[in-house]
Amino acid sequence: MPKAKPSLLSSFNNRLDLVKPSAIRAFDNEVSAIPDILKLTLGEPDFNVPEHIKAAAIHSITANDSHYSASNGTIALRKAAANFLADRYQLDYHAENEIIVTVGATEAIYTVLTSLLNVGDKVLLPTPIFPLYIPVTIVGGGEPVFIDTSTNNFVLSPEMLTAAIAEHGDKIKAIVLNFPSNPTGVTYTADEIKALADVLRDTNIVVISDEIYSELTYDEKHVSMAQYLPEQTILLNGVSKSHAMTGYRIGFLAGPAELVAKLGLIHQFTITTATNSAMAAAAEALSTEAGRQDTLDMKKAYQARRDFVYQTMISLGFVVPKPAGAFYIFAKIPAGYLQDDVAFARDLAQKDKLAVVPGSAFGPGGEGYIRISYAASMAQLKEAMVRLSAYMAR
Repeated sequence: MPKAKPSLLSSFNNRLDLVKPSAIRAFDNEVSAIPDILKLTLGEPDFNVPEHIKAAAIHSITANDSHYSASNGTIALRKAAANFLADRYQLDYHAENEIIVTVGATEAIYTVLTSLLNVGDKVLLPTPIFPLYIPVTIVGGGEPVFIDTSTNNFVLSPEMLTAAIAEHGDKIKAIVLNFPSNPTGVTYTADEIKALADVLRDTNIVVISDEIYSELTYDEKHVSMAQYLPEQTILLNGVSKSHAMTGYRIGFLAGPAELVAKLGLIHQFTITTATNSAMAAAAEALSTEAGRQDTLDMKKAYQARRDFVYQTMISLGFVVPKPAGAFYIFAKIPAGYLQDDVAFARDLAQKDKLAVVPGSAFGPGGEGYIRISYAASMAQLKEAMVRLSAYMAR
């Protein structure tokens, strides 16, 4: 009798066995089947893409801009990104060799981590944090090192960073900073960024500074890590959040030329180049005064939504760090209710048809919290708070 062949699954990268599908998407899928569910789960802006940006994409198509672009992106978009960073954040990058256009900030994360990591390298992740960094680190052969910031109002302190460096030493290849933060909405002041830069300056640790929400800050102007530590920083940004262009899938990364040249290899091997019409739209978004105003208008609406949801949840007994940026509320479940955040979120969805994300999806420090996205219409948010109030009154 012929010997049975082993399953083809045994041929796959064995590090895939160490990762799981997105907990955010998994929970969203789980509750989507509930009739009349109101979902505040995904970071998806409810605004339409502004007309002048759509027109730029249409013009690209009708002008037969249908051939391969340069792998690192059109020079028009790279110049627009460089000018955007200079204008908004006083950063100096050369479009020709220090910027790569990526397929969303997601591809930028993948490109940077897989380019940097060798097996056994460690990546510092201040948590709670956007969870994508974790599986990409693992599949790249690295080891995530979590730094729980929940005891310091969700801000990484120089003391926490110094302690992690002392413990893990030369194995640390990179640190990820995501600010304004998904999921907490917390961001860093100039002094806080400078203090972290002072700790990192004498190391060879690469800073992956994910600043995709940089244009959505409410109380103070965003300050980039690249302002204080440009030689070690790879900056990630894009138009998904600032211009409600999530489906266009355009991000970009910026850094020192010698690092960007290396990153360009994985980027080229992975996606060849981004889509021409989407790049034309992003160039319009980043380079025009209309594009700047689009963001300001959206930000004004987000701030009103933030204030409404924040005040309502505080009145219901939640402890919430007031978001200084992005469009998320990260709320601690009050005593007297289910303290398991997954159980709480599931119970809320089943009983009052409101879907939120369990905080544990975002790593250590997120347990016992829930995340609400207020990137929804005010009408939806008002109904959501009615449903949440009803649940809390049970």
